Amino acid sequence: MPVQELWIEGYRSVQSLRFPLEPVTVVVGPNGCGKTNVYRALQLLHSGAEGSLAHSLAEEGGMPSVLWAGSRKKGEPARFTVGVRLEDLAYELSCGLVPPPEGPFGLDPDVKEETVWLHEGKRRHVMAERRSRSVFARDAEGHRTTFAVELWGNESVLAQIVEPHRFPLLSALRAELLRWRFYHHFRTDPESPLRHAQVGVRTPALAHDGRDLAAALMTIDNIGDDRGLHEAVENAFPGSSLELDNEDGRFSIRMRMPGLQRALEASELSDGTLRYLCLLAALLSPRPPPFLALNEPETSLHPSLLEPLGRLIATASRRSQVFVTTHAHELATALEKHAGASVLSLRKDGGATELVE
Repeated sequence: MPVQELWIEGYRSVQSLRFPLEPVTVVVGPNGCGKTNVYRALQLLHSGAEGSLAHSLAEEGGMPSVLWAGSRKKGEPARFTVGVRLEDLAYELSCGLVPPPEGPFGLDPDVKEETVWLHEGKRRHVMAERRSRSVFARDAEGHRTTFAVELWGNESVLAQIVEPHRFPLLSALRAELLRWRFYHHFRTDPESPLRHAQVGVRTPALAHDGRDLAAALMTIDNIGDDRGLHEAVENAFPGSSLELDNEDGRFSIRMRMPGLQRALEASELSDGTLRYLCLLAALLSPRPPPFLALNEPETSLHPSLLEPLGRLIATASRRSQVFVTTHAHELATALEKHAGASVLSLRKDGGATELVE
């Protein structure tokens, strides 16, 4: 189910944003304009379905740290809202502060409202609704079911009402959000697992931090688009070739480059080269996700790699809807050229992230 629209309110620098998403959407803007906040807001929907909403917000400093810090109307509650419209479904999540007495978990989110709608033409039917601890959902026969058991306030209803046979629509929505994939930071420090041989298993989807890079590349080479993989390496690094080693089940990578008498081990490769290999593994996955989000994929890359990266993302968009944030206008231009991307520009005005008209 492609994502047709995204809206965000009260989250970090985003006071209020609403915009459509296309098969390829690129959000471009200078550092500090709020691009990553838009990316993280989308990621929160995935975390909510996964049952890790509280942990995701804890990584950002807890609930008080993620709320819009600007002025509010008198009596307006301190909360953030994130919502998406899919093909025939829409979902909205709204979180605020834990009510007093807070106890030891005062930095947790408190889910104030959740709504799932089913669209039939111009009509919209509420299929599930949460107001604090009160929840109802319509079952497979359309009957309204109220839940007497108290739900955890710091997690989404999608992660707590998991009964596919009774609530197939909620289950389908949760399954769709769980299939989304996000890539923001690949570890390339000397101790990073991707620089060292690792016990390998078949890996059709690269881990979010790239720790299983060798296994993901080996999987593409073995059961995926092996030709596309090696052509992508050649396009990005002319005259170079990728070597994948399997020594007693431990996988490792090497790069053979022009002018060098031996192949370079992963421990010797530059951060930019390793990041690009991670992007290759993410974008050529043999099990493509319905929705793929990349946050500033150009980080540490040489400018000469932006055009090949644009072509690579365009190829991936034939199998997945793609969302990219970037401050590199060259990458946005390449995605317009090769993928017909919709490019949205952001700026910050008075502390608030807004679209440039």
